[in-house]
Amino acid sequence: MATRIVARHYDRALAPVGLTTSAYSILARLEREGAQPLGSLAGGLALDRTSLSREIAPLIERGLMDVSPGERDRRQKVLSVTRAGHALVKRARPQWAIAQAELANTFGLERTDGLMTELHELIGAAA
Repeated sequence: MATRIVARHYDRALAPVGLTTSAYSILARLEREGAQPLGSLAGGLALDRTSLSREIAPLIERGLMDVSPGERDRRQKVLSVTRAGHALVKRARPQWAIAQAELANTFGLERTDGLMTELHELIGAAA
């Protein structure tokens, strides 16, 4: 329930730039880490390849991401952010930061820091 409520908060914040929380996460990660194979990105986002493929399809259609074959294995799909994708992430980043600050201020800065620490430890333990 908490995940859905928080995701809706971020979705509302990102709506003016035409992104969902999931789409922003995918684009921002690719922008930060650079082009990478679908499987690597799926692993980094803790998604299965099929779910990631569904998530990226609209981003590719909108021209925000490119898919190219791998250099060694032409069957491999390598994902990258397009110029339009970079521009959209740049526009969305302040909206994301505002949404994050709103939640942190409402929940409490110290509690938010503690929660984030606990969640990162939980991810490490589950991985």
